[in-house]
Amino acid sequence: MSGALAPVLLIGGWSVAAALQPPGYDPVRDTISALAGHAATDRWVMTAALALLGACHIVTAAGLRAASRASRIVHAVAGVATILVAAFPLPATGTSSVHGLVAGVSLIGLAVWPAFSGLPGSRTAAAVLVALLVWFGVQLYGDGGWIGLTERLVAGAEALYPLVAVAGSFRRRS
Repeated sequence: MSGALAPVLLIGGWSVAAALQPPGYDPVRDTISALAGHAATDRWVMTAALALLGACHIVTAAGLRAASRASRIVHAVAGVATILVAAFPLPATGTSSVHGLVAGVSLIGLAVWPAFSGLPGSRTAAAVLVALLVWFGVQLYGDGGWIGLTERLVAGAEALYPLVAVAGSFRRRS
């Protein structure tokens, strides 16, 4: 359940939260974090989605016994960091080093945990997730014109992969 709920919460959360923003919010240019930041309209929507998403990652990590223990710990830590992203939102103006740190731990942890999970195809999945994360980093530290789009691609893929891993582990048991 937690693996299936994670992408629904994330994509549903950013979709509803973006629809509640005043004209000018651009999901290609503006980040998911902006939807939960102090300047957002109805920021509770994305804040709740992020907190529940983090809980889903923790539950999935605990239950995915087919993956190595170390990878499950990294996945769970990334889930805790996702909850902390919700707990430390962006300020109304400027940036937040704490928010940036916990968001980085979350995104990096969710990108790399599959690499050493021992699950079939997981190294390929990790390579794709890391490539998406690098593209997001280029946007974050570059011109940023597609920062919202690249963040959605990496975060969406990171939320979806645990479901793929869980489904694969069930298939192998059958």
